[in-house]
Amino acid sequence: MGDLKAPLPVKPFVGMLSPEADLFLQCAAILADEYGPLDMESETEPWPFSDYYREEMGNSLFRKFIFFRRVAPPEVLPRLKHFTTALEKRFSLDSPSGARRRINIDPGYVTEAKVILATTKDYAHRLYIGEHVYAEVTLRYDSRLNTFAALEHTYFDFRTEDYLRLFNKARDGLRQQLGRKPG
Repeated sequence: MGDLKAPLPVKPFVGMLSPEADLFLQCAAILADEYGPLDMESETEPWPFSDYYREEMGNSLFRKFIFFRRVAPPEVLPRLKHFTTALEKRFSLDSPSGARRRINIDPGYVTEAKVILATTKDYAHRLYIGEHVYAEVTLRYDSRLNTFAALEHTYFDFRTEDYLRLFNKARDGLRQQLGRKPG
């Protein structure tokens, strides 16, 4: 029989998509005010991976990730998802067909073993974690290859070498914060 014990802290992050790259800086500042300073961020890059957001946000989207310096318990994820949803609404524009998002903000966290994304949509590979939020394992750490690896349902952009390098770097940072050796 296993003993019940608290989970290790996680490294929260946010992925942002927008046709207006200047919104990343504004949202990052608001998120840092709420969740603490950042210790890592990606470059702002064009995002050509899907047409899913085309009708709502247009054709030319950019992507940026930010990672928070402070580690947190994994149960931070529902609250972080609610905060990012409210932030999306704050920056939305009113249109005849309803509010139109100018930015998509998806929170998640990194552990030594996986990258988790939060969502409000249920599906076979997602688990309900409370407060109307689901979580999915998007990447898993393969210790034989010393890198994160994609799963069957992993989004195409999360399969790229650039994203894998970024999340491996975040994992190394988390391990250092937990007093473990990178690797």
